[in-house]
Amino acid sequence: MNQATVLILDDDPVFARAAGKLAFQEGCKVEFAHTLREARAFTRAHRTDLILLDLNLPDGSGLDLMDDLDPACHGQVAVVTGDPTVDTAVRALGWPAVDYLVKPFRSERLQRLLRRAMRLYGPDDADGRGDADVVDRYLPGNSPAVGALRDSILRVAANDVPVLLLGETGTGKRSVARAIHETGARDGPFIVLDAAAMAEHEQSSRLFGGDDGSAGTLGRAGDGTLLLQQVSALHPRVQARLCAVLEARREGDGMHGPRLLFSLREDPATAIADGRLCTALYYAISGLSLPVPPLRDRGEDVVLLAELFIDQLNARHHQRRRLAPGADRELLRHAWPGNLRELRGAVERAYAMQRSDQLRVVPLVARPAPDPGHEGAISFAVGTPLAELEQRAVRATLSHYGNDKPAAARALGISVRTIYNHIARGDAGGDDGSSGTRETAA
Repeated sequence: MNQATVLILDDDPVFARAAGKLAFQEGCKVEFAHTLREARAFTRAHRTDLILLDLNLPDGSGLDLMDDLDPACHGQVAVVTGDPTVDTAVRALGWPAVDYLVKPFRSERLQRLLRRAMRLYGPDDADGRGDADVVDRYLPGNSPAVGALRDSILRVAANDVPVLLLGETGTGKRSVARAIHETGARDGPFIVLDAAAMAEHEQSSRLFGGDDGSAGTLGRAGDGTLLLQQVSALHPRVQARLCAVLEARREGDGMHGPRLLFSLREDPATAIADGRLCTALYYAISGLSLPVPPLRDRGEDVVLLAELFIDQLNARHHQRRRLAPGADRELLRHAWPGNLRELRGAVERAYAMQRSDQLRVVPLVARPAPDPGHEGAISFAVGTPLAELEQRAVRATLSHYGNDKPAAARALGISVRTIYNHIARGDAGGDDGSSGTRETAA
């Protein structure tokens, strides 16, 4: 199996061991050099995918190694120093692919470089990837929100229960569905049907088949997977018929036919209240609800994804372009309301319009990222009853997690039963004045 080779050139044994351990955990092959002479000997005889290069070595500057490197044999270089100067930064930027890390730096920055090296030079499908690797390919990122979603995908992929994907436009719900399809080892095709793109009069025939006996998408999908996007756009009669199909499958021979996945880009409660989503259908498809996080909640994933999009363009155009130093700060300042779709468009625009190999990705319409101290927060006046605060906290958390009650319960540190108790009290239009975190009999 191919591995990304990482050379750590540093005479600080503590840093070298820590960096080497992290690289090994990411699946890289790790080599060490403590002097410029050792590094030169190794790089003449072996190729590398990433070099962590210290400036101050016993026998010279690490930058001197860059003069001897053949770009055809060596990939990324990351200059690591505790004493940065403009002189060394300018000299380092002469290499086609370089990063500049100032000690101390967060381990996430090094982890991002390591994962980029593994993505470019690591094992491919022919070497036999596991399910987790397949999910990583469709859902790259290091944020806790994405990690939780990847775990959920691996849990739900093996069964045939319908799944409802909840998330804003452009968050990657189709990629999540594709990951469920592939890790579920379905024999048939992966088919996407967008309810919002169909006229009302054709929805029924497209989904179930025509009066002339032509097969609908449900029939053509066979033993594959059908993703029905924006299910609330279906006509109420079509929703009722789909609900009947789901009930018949549950009561019949198990789950014969394709795996059914559904997606919504809006809060289901709003769609139900507006009369666009049938309550019975929602209950039939929401047993497994997976919220897909917006890009603004994924932290430094925005930088990793921008690098990934650039790598894809490089492969297509045979270039070696990359993000400019400091470009990560610009990426993190923007809210990215269009999510992955907006980010990809901004990267493609920068790639097409900028002449430099060091790219700065600028959003079409600047919108600052929300203050993490206020995003998703609730405000209250002094003297507000505690029970009312608890009710408001539950409602806000449910809204944030797309009405996913188990996820909201985990976030609040309470049981799902307590969530339902709060909902029941809210529906009753009153409050008993007791603490909302107290368990009550079912």
